Amino acid sequence: MNMKLVGGAALGLATVLVLSSCGSGDGGGTQASAGGQVTLKMVAADYGDGPGKPNSGETFWKGVVDEFQAANPNIKVEVQVINWNDIDKQVATMVQNGQVPDILQTGDYSGFVKDGLLHKVDEVLSPNVSGDMLQKFAEFGKVDGTAYGIPFVSSARALFYNKDLFTKAGITEPPKTWDELKAAAEKLKKAGVTQPFGLPLGQEEAQAESFLWMLGNGGGYKDASGKWAINSPQNVETFTYLKGLVDAGLTTPNPGTKDRKTVWEDFGAGKVGMVNGGPMSIPIFDAAGLKNYGVAPIPGKAGPLDTTLGVMDWIMAFNKNGHAAEIKKFFDFFYTGNAATKISDTYKLLPVTNGGIQKLSSDEKLKPFLDALPNASFYPFQDPKWADVNPKIKQTIGGAVKEDPATVLGELQKVAEAG
Repeated sequence: MNMKLVGGAALGLATVLVLSSCGSGDGGGTQASAGGQVTLKMVAADYGDGPGKPNSGETFWKGVVDEFQAANPNIKVEVQVINWNDIDKQVATMVQNGQVPDILQTGDYSGFVKDGLLHKVDEVLSPNVSGDMLQKFAEFGKVDGTAYGIPFVSSARALFYNKDLFTKAGITEPPKTWDELKAAAEKLKKAGVTQPFGLPLGQEEAQAESFLWMLGNGGGYKDASGKWAINSPQNVETFTYLKGLVDAGLTTPNPGTKDRKTVWEDFGAGKVGMVNGGPMSIPIFDAAGLKNYGVAPIPGKAGPLDTTLGVMDWIMAFNKNGHAAEIKKFFDFFYTGNAATKISDTYKLLPVTNGGIQKLSSDEKLKPFLDALPNASFYPFQDPKWADVNPKIKQTIGGAVKEDPATVLGELQKVAEAG
């Protein structure tokens, strides 16, 4: 599954709506046929196949559309599902040719805002739906204080641990602090576990793994004032700790060369004692046959994190075609129905509304992620420099557990402050 959640991490399917002006759901907007039927055109990203579910994207949207159209026979929805690698280019071509969709789901909205192509969120979301959104996520949909992007689904991170390996090593509960994590890793190693802690710092998603560890020591990519702080004392201390784990043979060998998917597959195969992951890790573990694992908050230096890495994709409403009322109906249907549960079942992605979280709260494996979502932390993706810093982090930060952490982080700080 390819999730292009904000900042390159991961998250969600999305839908987009368009409002033209005012008017109720029974008549506003341009009519697409003499019979009064309006056709909404939607473009959605393909998240790949869910576990054991081929053609999941098209099947998912067909189910949603069929259910919606049964209740709203005068509104037809045509969905085009496009691969993540191609969707941005194809949508750009549509826009250039003046053939914008009514509804778009993809990984970013900001480029369309500067061209004046999008409706404001308060034009396309009913107050009851908008009020149910996780506000920390919704805030990131704003440009200059006005919301244009609508979060659709999200993901978060937590600690997975192999209960059988813990029992074998005499560990009775998951670690809550860095000291406890190191002690557990030492016991796992003594019990013959080759990778006590899975540490993927390869190019696939090094920025996520690094950020989780930084958060555990009160650090991050920026400080509280919004200034870049990649080489802060807290972050240097964090990577010095990680380097100690690596040097002691308590992690994945050569973490800077290992991607998360490889490490998650190793965890599923019973080779790894502990690993940070998300709901999207679960299908990989299930496919490998691993059942007896637990999920817990990620350990920090002095205690478990009360936050997590939050990631999301977006939906947005183009303002050209004038199908306001019809799109609003579809949008309200999407957020207030059972779509969030269906998305979770298909892709192990998480909702962005309080109501959606409540519907999934009985799932024990998802609960640690759901609990962490309202207080999530995010990449500084609204800063234009993130486009330069993020790929450089992916390429080089793995070296901070092999070489001098302060030097490696200092070079990244220079990238952030350049120009």
